[in-house]
Amino acid sequence: MTVLTTSAGKLSAQAPSRAVGFRVELFPDWAQAVARWGAFDPPTAFQHPQWYASWYRAFATTAGIDPLIAVVTDAVTGERAALLPLIRRRQSGIRIVEFADLDLTDYNAPLFGPAAPRDAAAARRLWRALRAALRKANGGADLIRLRKVPAELDGRANPLALLDAAGPCPLNGNPVLTGEDYDAWRYTLEKTVRKELERSWRVFTRDPSAAFTIAAGANEALKILSTTETQQGSRMARLGLNFILNDANCAAFYRGLVRDGVGQGYALVTALTAGDEVVATLLGIRTGARYVMIRISNAGDKWANCSPGRLIIERTMAALHKDGVREFDFSIGNYAYKRRFGPRRMPLVDLSASLSWRGWPHALRDRAVRALRRYPKLDARLKQALGRPPSREEG
Repeated sequence: MTVLTTSAGKLSAQAPSRAVGFRVELFPDWAQAVARWGAFDPPTAFQHPQWYASWYRAFATTAGIDPLIAVVTDAVTGERAALLPLIRRRQSGIRIVEFADLDLTDYNAPLFGPAAPRDAAAARRLWRALRAALRKANGGADLIRLRKVPAELDGRANPLALLDAAGPCPLNGNPVLTGEDYDAWRYTLEKTVRKELERSWRVFTRDPSAAFTIAAGANEALKILSTTETQQGSRMARLGLNFILNDANCAAFYRGLVRDGVGQGYALVTALTAGDEVVATLLGIRTGARYVMIRISNAGDKWANCSPGRLIIERTMAALHKDGVREFDFSIGNYAYKRRFGPRRMPLVDLSASLSWRGWPHALRDRAVRALRRYPKLDARLKQALGRPPSREEG
């Protein structure tokens, strides 16, 4: 297995050794790992190379976070099997290996190549090889914990979801498939929802300067993103909630994503405006015919009579449908405003395993929690008994 050594506290990749079935190399740098892997098509919009380039650039030098990107190949043929964009960080005194996420990447998944596992037995061999390499990594690791992993990727079972260590995630995706006829899809919505959207647009456009716009370039998009930050921050402050998206690293991530992604057509920033005022904003990411919404904001009470949040979603969907988008994903979080658009729930899984004796209690707890999620009513009763408040999502 690959062993990593450190130089001035940083990780560096060494030549891989042969494993049974799979060979694992660990890299400390996203660009280095991608150069080793080669070109790829992302299985979800969150696995786009621009997403990870921006993510690692924003967080790779953050204290307590070590990039630990795994490139897995067939041990005999050298064919590509999987690339896992991982990090290692300390939490509660243990060293945890997880996806490059920190609550920003809504769907976490490896990139799979021609030698990817096609059944549960091969998936277990890859999982063993990965864990063995992580145990031998310089600096060590105690627990691998992978969360928000799609159970299917491009219509095929995700090999990670076939593992015994995998179990239900409490979160789910929320894709909407519109088909080719957008108007026909709109008529699948409840009548009250359709009428409310029509009324909101009439109210909004009473202002002669009212407009919907898609940012044409990075400078315009960054200006709108700045408004997103202000509007979201103000709303979270009013609600008394902890808001992390404007922290220095998170803000740098989103700004880098927009700055470098708009020109590629990957990052899309849309807005409702009235003269010089930005009424609502929406940031999303697109790969081909798929679009995922990741940040939304509005100007608050002044414009509440035209429901600007729902309105900018519908206007964005209509505009992008004309440009070929057919899947609109509301991502994780089952909020009421999302349900009005009729998404289907896309299952996600979590999995974890100990990498040292320190990780055993945490892995056992994770397994118990995953098992409990298979019985939602019992899970809800236990949470109620423990005095945990219900999720705000379902309001």
